[in-house]
Amino acid sequence: MPVSMADLGIDRLSREDRLSLVQQIWDSVATEGGSLLTDAQRQELERRADEDDADPDGGIPWEDVKALARERFRK
Repeated sequence: MPVSMADLGIDRLSREDRLSLVQQIWDSVATEGGSLLTDAQRQELERRADEDDADPDGGIPWEDVKALARERFRK
């Protein structure tokens, strides 16, 4: 059974301390090396990168994406 926040007393920490703990945990995972992706995820990323390389002008500029997202959010 997984350990819960209550089991470790994390639920009693302040928001700031919990955020600090999350950062520490993430940093420890990142330093272990290796990938967090499955083989299928890695293959999909490679496929998408290849597709983008084949048509570098086929994307939408970030500013346009951001503007569309903001417009949708306001509705």
